[in-house]
Amino acid sequence: MALQLIVLKSETLLVADVEEVGAEIGEPDCKLTNVFEVVNDEELKQWPLYTDQRICMMSSESILTLVKPSGKLEETYNNRIK
Repeated sequence: MALQLIVLKSETLLVADVEEVGAEIGEPDCKLTNVFEVVNDEELKQWPLYTDQRICMMSSESILTLVKPSGKLEETYNNRIK
């Protein structure tokens, strides 16, 4: 797994540990662990809301790009998951 800043096609910014998993065409193929939405200049809020589940599956078709988060964002993330 690798910590990634995920830019969704909807322009939502997420930060999570991302792992690519094998899947059939059309099935979710990205495993996201400890997912947070980036809001208000690197403030993190739990994503998705209304669940305690910390592992989510997502189709790569929903993702515009994956990039390495800034050092400050990575530090904020690590403090949230402890």
